[in-house]
Amino acid sequence: MADLSVNIGKLQMKNPVMTASGTFGYGEEFADFIDIARIGGIIVKGTTLHKREGNPYPRMAETPSGMLNAVGLQNKGVHYFVEHIYPRIKEIQTNMIVNVSGSAIEDYVETASIINELVNIPAIELNISCPNVKQGGMAFGVTAKGAEEVVKAVRNVYKKTLIVKLSPNVTDITEIARAAEAGGADSISLINTLLGMAIDAERRRPLLSTVTGGMSGAAVKPIALRMVWQASKSVNIPVIGLGGIMNWRDAVEFMLAGASAIQIGTANFIDPTVTIKVVEGINNYLDRHGFTSVKDIIGALEV
Repeated sequence: MADLSVNIGKLQMKNPVMTASGTFGYGEEFADFIDIARIGGIIVKGTTLHKREGNPYPRMAETPSGMLNAVGLQNKGVHYFVEHIYPRIKEIQTNMIVNVSGSAIEDYVETASIINELVNIPAIELNISCPNVKQGGMAFGVTAKGAEEVVKAVRNVYKKTLIVKLSPNVTDITEIARAAEAGGADSISLINTLLGMAIDAERRRPLLSTVTGGMSGAAVKPIALRMVWQASKSVNIPVIGLGGIMNWRDAVEFMLAGASAIQIGTANFIDPTVTIKVVEGINNYLDRHGFTSVKDIIGALEV
């Protein structure tokens, strides 16, 4: 068996397979299907400073080879997480990572500082695709200045591994990647969902209450793969790839393109055991090709 361990900053992972925020709950929900301790890392659903009800229904829609969602970061807030969720998940024997979201820099900073005190949470993933209410609703992550500003503010209070999740809804992903690195990110993860919409032709109405939503699933993979490849060549920090990874082959492609680790999202809804199948598939691939370590294939694409 090959060595599957990878490092994301100071974060040590038994294998490069992680779960994407919002697709795996708090990990407990999948414990009946798999041994969740076998996953390299679990990124729990988005957490905000205050409770959020999320968007009105309908807020999910199926699309060809994918899905749209506009859940709207529904959660009970970071204080509820600390008091009720953390005690239940802190003993899970893998990296439990919290996805942090906000609508103002102050929200991100306060949430991150609270999570910084949780001993068994070794990292956070900063979702900078959120609308900045103080800047007219433009997402933090669509400008280099906005991305660097929020990352730097969080870096000042968060002392563990800081992963920054990038939005694909930008002109130049490398510019945003470099800005996150300049702000102090230990790693970047990409891509978040692509902005899309779906229409019910018979009713002449949008399928989502919010009209537009985030598109994920197999259909976005070529775009995600291209952005991971570009970003990995533009920064000196580890890249975590996600977007349309449905099986082990997809995961290997992302690592060849430069990802040090990968996240599985929408595929969890289709097959709750997919993460373990991907771990085993990567190992089999390495054995077949004579690689002794998964690190040997990171960025090994021959162009």
